[in-house]
Amino acid sequence: MIRETRVDESGRLALPPDLATELGLTPGAHTVLDVQDNRLCVRRPPSQLARLDIEVTSRCNLSCATCMRHTWDEPAGDMEAATFARILEGLRAFSPPPKVFFGGLGEPLLHTSIVDMVRQARMLGGKVELITNATLLTPQVSRGLIEAGLDVLWVSLDGATGESYAEVRRGGTLDGVLENLMAFRRLRRPAINPMPALGIAFVATRGNVADLPAVLNLGRRVGASLYSVSNVLPYSAEMASQTLYGSCLWQRGDCPTPYTPRAELATMTMDAVTQPALWDLLRREADVVYAGVPFGAGGNRCPFIERGSAAVRWDGSLSPCPPLLHTHVSVLDDRQRLARAWTIGNVNQDDLVTLWHRPEHLAFRQRVQAFDFAPCLHCGGCEMAETNEEDCFGNTFPTCGGCLWAQGVIRCP
Repeated sequence: MIRETRVDESGRLALPPDLATELGLTPGAHTVLDVQDNRLCVRRPPSQLARLDIEVTSRCNLSCATCMRHTWDEPAGDMEAATFARILEGLRAFSPPPKVFFGGLGEPLLHTSIVDMVRQARMLGGKVELITNATLLTPQVSRGLIEAGLDVLWVSLDGATGESYAEVRRGGTLDGVLENLMAFRRLRRPAINPMPALGIAFVATRGNVADLPAVLNLGRRVGASLYSVSNVLPYSAEMASQTLYGSCLWQRGDCPTPYTPRAELATMTMDAVTQPALWDLLRREADVVYAGVPFGAGGNRCPFIERGSAAVRWDGSLSPCPPLLHTHVSVLDDRQRLARAWTIGNVNQDDLVTLWHRPEHLAFRQRVQAFDFAPCLHCGGCEMAETNEEDCFGNTFPTCGGCLWAQGVIRCP
């Protein structure tokens, strides 16, 4: 989206008031400017809450092969009505209303009050999204979500055949999910852009990436207009062998230094003639600009801080991001890394506004936006990279240099 602005008589850039409010650029806000050749990127201040991820349950009805829950030693539970009421009360104090995203590490449709939760969240005035495996998306549930005002329904779909789907989504069937999604499509009001919008979330591995084009075709068939493709977060050596990003972690053109060669490319047709040469160039340690746009500029940037989000666990604990909601293990090459959960507090003890504005929380968000962490994913490795407790740059818990989300490897809707 392109918006016009001007420089006022004092030499200050005058932003459109609605845009400044939307991005949290209010008087006194501290933000970061990215200067890139002939463009200036104004990043969202880390002090703005623009999105809240709510984990209404940590229970799930499937046992997916790719899920980090296999490494857990935590009790499962559902969010209580009083906890959700405290969250809604806190959200009313923020302007503009933050987006609410129902997700986390459980299946939201398992919560018996999920439709009413969506309705109550939508009444706050912000957008509401939900991600599901769609096995419980009966016509009755679909109708309830539509009438509640859901803006986007995301569906996890990791295979295009019954066999490939079942290898990942253990306990579900592709035919059942597609039947539910076709019913959802029929129940939506006909429009050029029917609501709720439907999104497909695909977690790619060596075992299923060949299915991706067919999954896109299935998405068109059920009326999807949004797609999110992520790598898998490996929690075991076996799962690590299925990843698709091994060498790209140290062949990085998206984290250029003053010594990195720069290559500017014109627009070219991707065919059998150009693909080998372009692929070879992208694999090199070069700062590649394609048609005036930096290629893969996603390193050293936390997607959760950048979009102004935080996350609430089912028990009311608040974290800056979903990866810090639960203690979990991941594996890179032959190294195991323990990421310990970090919570700011609990909405059952303190209101959301107080938790959000805690100095240690805002200081952490500013630290993550600056991203002066040790490059744990790119270097040879040491014992500090085995946890998120500290790093060799002197950062203390929680450290983010080993986070796959911050390097654009793992993506969430």
